[in-house]
Amino acid sequence: MGYFDRNIQRMQYGSFRAAGYFIGSGVVEAGCKTVIGARCKQSGMFWSVPGAENVLALRCIHNSRRLDQFWKHRLNQHAKRNDALSLSA
Repeated sequence: MGYFDRNIQRMQYGSFRAAGYFIGSGVVEAGCKTVIGARCKQSGMFWSVPGAENVLALRCIHNSRRLDQFWKHRLNQHAKRNDALSLSA
C-alpha cells in the first residue's frame, strides 16, 4: 500500500491513455525483441560485449531514422580531428 500511496500521481492511467501515451512495457519489449533479437540472437552468433553494444547502437540509430544525421556527425568529428592534426604539425 505504501508504494501506491507514494506513487498515486504517476498512476493516472486514464489521462495517460487519453493523451496517447503507452502505459505498459509491451512497446518497449517488442522494440528490444526486434532490435536486439533480430540481430544478436540468430543461430551461430557469438558476440563480445563491446561488439554487440556497437552493432546494437547502430541498429537503434538506423531504426530511429537518424542514420544520416549520425554519419554527418561522425564525418564532422573526423574532419575536426584531422584539422587539429594539421595545425599541430
